[in-house]
Amino acid sequence: MSSDEGGGASAGLGAGAAGRGLWVEEPARRRRMPDSVRTSAVRAVLIVAVTLTQAAITFFLTLTGSWLALPMGLGAIAGTIVATWGVLDVWITRQTWNQRYGVLSEPSSTARGRRREARRASRTAREARKATAGRIPREDGPLAASGRYSAR
Repeated sequence: MSSDEGGGASAGLGAGAAGRGLWVEEPARRRRMPDSVRTSAVRAVLIVAVTLTQAAITFFLTLTGSWLALPMGLGAIAGTIVATWGVLDVWITRQTWNQRYGVLSEPSSTARGRRREARRASRTAREARKATAGRIPREDGPLAASGRYSAR
């Protein structure tokens, strides 16, 4: 048996496997959740798991007629309320994060066009003001009382 046929410590380390590492990075399909959202999601999953376990135990205690069925049932109801809050917390935290940090600062093509039109309009207005560079006499200025600088 040669070293290429298998067996031994060097089995599988042929020419093709030598260039490839053990860990191959693949690009993520989705972006990673923000830390605050991920924390609330983990909390919600744990609460829901405990509540479902509690509900299953309550069901089996009810079938056996145990006295623990009533306190466990009340606990399961309270757990359901807390689990609902946990899931809502994930949703609210995600929405809050998106409102605070989710806006990309890249101008869209629409915004770029609007800014270009606004610059063009302000440039036109500035040029129009430069064309009428002569002073316009004011009738309500400090020298208007003398009558020399009126617009008559």
